[in-house]
Amino acid sequence: MFLKKVDGPRAVTLPDGTIFSRADLPPENTRRWVASRKAAVVKGVMSGLMTVTEAKKRYGLSSEEYEAWEKASLSHGEEALKATAVQKYRQP
Repeated sequence: MFLKKVDGPRAVTLPDGTIFSRADLPPENTRRWVASRKAAVVKGVMSGLMTVTEAKKRYGLSSEEYEAWEKASLSHGEEALKATAVQKYRQP
């Protein structure tokens, strides 16, 4: 079995005790972004599995898009990442 060389850790232990690995991240060719996939990308960056730059390059995200996901996730949790909940959690 061959493992691809990657920068940084392959897996991290989250504060709640669960293990989060690169295998838990969405595939690179993801085009349909549901809340759980957005949350996984934010969790991957926040836990140190990848950098913000790497996430933006890998998934084709803009800085504003990633920052909006991160802000919504930190403020209100995964529920705020749902497309139907944007109006509910948006600040005026």
